[in-house]
Amino acid sequence: MKDQEYSQIIEPSKGWHLIDVKELWRYKDLLYFLVVRGIKGKYAQSILGIGWAVIQPLVQTLVFTVIFGTLAKLDSDGVPYILFSFAAMVPWNYFSSILTESSNALIANKDMLSKVYFPRLVLPLASVFSKLIDFGISFIVMIGLFIYYGFVPSINVIYFPVLLIILIMTSLGVGMILSAMAIQYRDVQYAMGFMVRILMYSVPVVYSINIIPQKWVYVYALNPMVGVIEGMRAAFLGTKAMPWDLISIGAAVSLILFIFGAFYFRKMENTLADIA
Repeated sequence: MKDQEYSQIIEPSKGWHLIDVKELWRYKDLLYFLVVRGIKGKYAQSILGIGWAVIQPLVQTLVFTVIFGTLAKLDSDGVPYILFSFAAMVPWNYFSSILTESSNALIANKDMLSKVYFPRLVLPLASVFSKLIDFGISFIVMIGLFIYYGFVPSINVIYFPVLLIILIMTSLGVGMILSAMAIQYRDVQYAMGFMVRILMYSVPVVYSINIIPQKWVYVYALNPMVGVIEGMRAAFLGTKAMPWDLISIGAAVSLILFIFGAFYFRKMENTLADIA
């Protein structure tokens, strides 16, 4: 009996489609490989290695403490400014690093796009997951600072997983949009460097949300990172009640970004290899 040969024809889908979760699961080993490669690629030939994940946010926070806390004397909700700022830097550094990584994710792997088939969403997903290592290390440093200053997180710390989900969902949603746009419009990649620095001042990282006029607070909260940062401060510093109004608005926008990003990425996925 002759052996039968089987072949599978992969045809591009048309229009707007949801993420194929089953297909992503089949390529979980590739995702794992890319996550590990991303971590090793960043720290492998560095003298300090993963220590940069500690030094970078800590030095940045110290500079902000001197400039905005000591010299400008900005309000820090009654807590040491270094804690006030670092509690915001932990989620913001994660989000900003995803913006930078995602804008380069497809371009850096354009040879793979044109030679091998795999769900392209694996690339921005790898950026999101690999950066969780830096986030975790910064989080541990933050806890160390709280212990040093004698701060005990409030009971609201139990809501941290909710904030983390919103943070990851926002990062992935924006990351999918930027990665698909960047390979078609290279200006996106070039602009991310200074855009990230500007965007930091659009959220309450170095200043308190109290300086925002009350009539504009809910408009301000349309940026999901506002609710995440204020929620982090409420949960770990206990200076105010959990801002569920801000968090709810941010979560809704985050969900919209995630859904739109998924549909947009899937729509652009079929043309990525041609554009690259």
